[in-house]
Amino acid sequence: MARPFFVSFCDSLWLNQGMADFPDIVEAPLRARFVSLGVRPEEVEERFVRGTGAGGQKINKTSSTVWLQHRPTGVEVRCQRERSQTVNRLLAWQELAEKLEWRRQSAANQAQSARELARRQKRQKSYGQKARMIETKKHRAKHKAARGRVSGDW
Repeated sequence: MARPFFVSFCDSLWLNQGMADFPDIVEAPLRARFVSLGVRPEEVEERFVRGTGAGGQKINKTSSTVWLQHRPTGVEVRCQRERSQTVNRLLAWQELAEKLEWRRQSAANQAQSARELARRQKRQKSYGQKARMIETKKHRAKHKAARGRVSGDW
């Protein structure tokens, strides 16, 4: 079924309105991912810090490491994979989108597994399961009856 022009036009305006504020390095598909996650650009703190580790004097002098934090969720990403700050910036934004998507997916999976657990706990036992349970109870009762009673006087 085709969507009415007005609705699709408004949706495209909403998507483009949310996409305009992201940094230029963030390409349209990545911007669409952030919009679908409900992430606004002002919620993400972006910093460029000096790198650490191997790489000699150059890594210690330049701020090529990109650090992103999504404030509402507290998800942090730090990227120092490449020598270029621009490439690290793009990689960091991609990694942030992946982490936020994973977080949303894991929450959905957890809710689904909780629903399934409740469904399994509430369903009726099958005839075979009831028969096995009664057989086990009878077996346990025989063992207990064989023990006899303990007298109270020592």
